Amino acid sequence: MALQLNKDTVYRAAKARDKEYFINDGGGLYLVVGKNGTKIWKFIFSFEGKRKKLSFGVYPDTTLENARRKADDARNSLANGIDPSEIRKQARAEITQAAEDQSRVNAGLPIVNSFEDIARQWMDSASHTVRAVTNQKKIRRFELYVFPEIGKIPIGEVKSPDIFAVVRPLIIKKQLETAHRVRADISAAFAYAIAHGYTDYDPAQAVGAQIPAQKVKHNAAVTEPKQVGQLLRDISNYQGTFVVQCALRLSPYLFQRPGEIRQMEWKDIDLAAMEWRYFVTKTETQHIVPLSRQAIEILEAIKPLTGIGQYVFPSSRGDGRPMSDGTIRTALKTLGYQREEMSAHGFRTTASTLLNEQGWSPDAIERQLCHMPKDQVRAAYNRAQYLEERRRMMQSWADYLDGLKAGAQIIPFQRQA
Repeated sequence: MALQLNKDTVYRAAKARDKEYFINDGGGLYLVVGKNGTKIWKFIFSFEGKRKKLSFGVYPDTTLENARRKADDARNSLANGIDPSEIRKQARAEITQAAEDQSRVNAGLPIVNSFEDIARQWMDSASHTVRAVTNQKKIRRFELYVFPEIGKIPIGEVKSPDIFAVVRPLIIKKQLETAHRVRADISAAFAYAIAHGYTDYDPAQAVGAQIPAQKVKHNAAVTEPKQVGQLLRDISNYQGTFVVQCALRLSPYLFQRPGEIRQMEWKDIDLAAMEWRYFVTKTETQHIVPLSRQAIEILEAIKPLTGIGQYVFPSSRGDGRPMSDGTIRTALKTLGYQREEMSAHGFRTTASTLLNEQGWSPDAIERQLCHMPKDQVRAAYNRAQYLEERRRMMQSWADYLDGLKAGAQIIPFQRQA
């Protein structure tokens, strides 16, 4: 098959005629000269018994050299049993898809059928099965750790090494619990993708065994009475801001979750009834905390300072938010208590340990800790049954702590009838 039959001067000199005509360059490449003088490169070929044409561009914008290169590529495709016109369609489709993908990215949307697209579909579909705060934490993990790495990859092209690359930095940083959660979330997204026909397998399964097991760490707490007394004396000598002083002093008396104490709102406190009633998002239940005389004194002391606002312990930044979740932890560290010795959450362990040793009803203690039974009917029953006992317990606990703080010889008291 003869190729490159003419020099460029032939094509440059070609003039318009009464009707369209073809100049053969060989091997299926032609320059088509129109009646108006336009010159277009055409590649004419047969595929599976059908005669087809491909346009290679307008001459001289598309030079003879470029047209011949495109013709060579087309002939190579034919030699391999591939229709060059289909390659052209695929290339155009890819260009169009790339433009659409970029448009979605610019609009803050995930690429269609990418891992991020399918993962967000899964989270939306399952959002009603979990609490809103839990769903937001899951979304945040994906946005922080997963989407930057594999979010744009088509769901069917994500491989196990890609997922391991997501969790590997967490493993290196010893954030093993987070690494396990992230891998489990990715696996759940793939389960959704498989069920909906987006892919055939879960590449996250193989990654699970590569993440070291997370050793359970209990919240550090001081539980020996003499050490508790020293801790209370140290707390009374804390020199931080008055808001933090009050939050730190109140924590052992109430022994509620640190996040609940720092987000305590004035609207939930009834000083006359000596109660703090609020909704616990962790257990999704209303909770009642009887307030001892000592707790009331602390709240009355801080009310002139923060009582006109929403939070009992507002942020020092004055931005309308409660104080940060690390404030109590930092205060304890300032007093010389490292995380492995005493944590903000540890006041709960201290109270639970000593109150159980002193003979108070385990049910009353658990209810005061807001460790809710799964049976919500039983939960409501417990709330009604143990409230009066918890009032007595909370006052006795506050008196006991004051005795420890004073350095008195403490004889474990028995539960009052």
